[in-house]
Amino acid sequence: EEFLVEISGTTVTITCPVTEGNIVWQPAVTNPSDNDRKYIIEDYDSSPRNLTCSSGDKKYNMYLNARVCTNCEELDALAVSGIVIADLLITLGVLILVYYFSKDRKGKTSTGAGSRPRGQKMQHPPPVPNPDYEPIRKGQREVYAGLEPRGF
Repeated sequence: EEFLVEISGTTVTITCPVTEGNIVWQPAVTNPSDNDRKYIIEDYDSSPRNLTCSSGDKKYNMYLNARVCTNCEELDALAVSGIVIADLLITLGVLILVYYFSKDRKGKTSTGAGSRPRGQKMQHPPPVPNPDYEPIRKGQREVYAGLEPRGF
């Protein structure tokens, strides 16, 4: 059987797995509740504690190491799922807008200085080779003879 631990703000409530008999808590309960099964710690400072609840011959030990905060807000599953779904829908909307705007731009031709009338083919001049990067031809290897690897 297990302890039930509930955390709300800085209040920690622990429920003992023992169901019958007179329940004794160690360390002793500072704020007794109406139900002996519950151990309530108000203004918990997140320091680790060893707790024990016992009734007759049944004894249960627990090491409590919980983090609490004063300014935390609790979100239920519906709020979290709503935020995630809204984020996905907004992202999908942006993707669709980008797709349609980029699709329309592909079909349009620009009317800049390099435009030509319809039906007329443009002839491109052949690229001018750069003499600094001229390919090595057969019989011209002496130009590059000084580039042989040297041993150090």
